[in-house]
Amino acid sequence: MSVVETSVSENKVSERRGFLADFFYRLLKEKPLGTVGAVIVIILLLVAIFAPLLAPYGYDELLPGKGFKPPSAEHWLGTDNLGRDLLSRIIYGARLSVIVAFAATSLSIVVSVIIGLTTGFFVGKYDLVMQRFVDAWMAFPGLIILIVAVSLFGAGMMQIIVVLGLQYGIAGSRIIRGSVVSTKENVYIAAAEALGATKTRILYNHILPNIMAPIIVLFTTRLGAVVLAEASLSFLGLGIPPPAPSWGGMLSGSGRSYMFLAPWMAIWPGVALTIVVYSVNIFGDAMRDLLDPRLRGGLGRYSGVKIKKKLGSVTK
Repeated sequence: MSVVETSVSENKVSERRGFLADFFYRLLKEKPLGTVGAVIVIILLLVAIFAPLLAPYGYDELLPGKGFKPPSAEHWLGTDNLGRDLLSRIIYGARLSVIVAFAATSLSIVVSVIIGLTTGFFVGKYDLVMQRFVDAWMAFPGLIILIVAVSLFGAGMMQIIVVLGLQYGIAGSRIIRGSVVSTKENVYIAAAEALGATKTRILYNHILPNIMAPIIVLFTTRLGAVVLAEASLSFLGLGIPPPAPSWGGMLSGSGRSYMFLAPWMAIWPGVALTIVVYSVNIFGDAMRDLLDPRLRGGLGRYSGVKIKKKLGSVTK
């Protein structure tokens, strides 16, 4: 069987499986590292949802006489200087990170789609002005913008969500605009215009559905960046104020002050932050490879190595 025939047969099988089933099948088969990342992300979501059931103590519950306790059977990750259980605080910190990450990322996607969709479709002075504004925004260091914004509006969960959403939303609009510009050059857009479809109908019925793949990929890649940005702000004392168990806040303050006396106070929040950000990033990278239209269907889903193996088996 030739490479083309094999590809066609696999495409027919994927059509019978359905989009979601085919996506997870390809994720498990072609991206094992991305599958591990997806599993860890799902575990993070479950931990965030069921945090009150999983945490053995309250995140701010003081345990008299149990300060600086090392990891043990009673306290798996040890306790901090005030006698609070670190495992409970990390579990509740996962809920905090999930809320901020999904809320800020969703806001950033809305901002990116609004700016990118309109500027990519309506060319002219509006596009020119908006793109120069985006250029000016991206010219400033992101952390400096975040620090100035939080200093002006104060620290808090809602402020962090809005600031991070606007920060990443404006910068990410360039990606959405590029997808819109390439999509509107297709023949079906010209056909819709020839049939008298309004610009609003073309935007929402023809262009927006065809740029969902980069939007989904942008969402997954933004999650890890938002988690890291929130932890950075909390580490600098500009994030969510205590006693909220932010992972960045746990690394700063008492974690940094007592890291030599009780190193587990700084190790475990850092490990949790590293695992989550890395898992989200590799899962987003796998989604980018699987949802890229240039790699879907035909021979596109095969890497160069697979094509060589197929060709080698055919020639033999």
